[in-house]
Amino acid sequence: MSAFTLGFPKRARLLTRQDYDRVFAQASRSVDDCFTVLARPNGCDSPRLGLAIARKHARAAVARNRLKRLVRESFRHHQQDLGPLDLIVLGRQGVARRDNMEVMASLERHWNRLQKQCKVS
Repeated sequence: MSAFTLGFPKRARLLTRQDYDRVFAQASRSVDDCFTVLARPNGCDSPRLGLAIARKHARAAVARNRLKRLVRESFRHHQQDLGPLDLIVLGRQGVARRDNMEVMASLERHWNRLQKQCKVS
């Protein structure tokens, strides 16, 4: 696990509007019933994560916070495999009704798919 820790430090986050805009402008997509995940190579040495879980898809704050926790947890455990990507995770309709295992399985599929897509491109 060389340079990666299982933390979620500031350097592993998308922090500014420009960071998000850059990914939204030109990204590889991975879509399923739970999430849309956008990815773009970032030129850094590690992946960075941004979250956009809309109130429209998870009405209660507790539901949005649960989803964000699960996404961050999954990212922490897979970041050493992802490579230098900027990632934005967008929630989809009905994701708040999914249980934790379904959400984590969905995210794992996204990480694997985007890792392959971004290596080819």
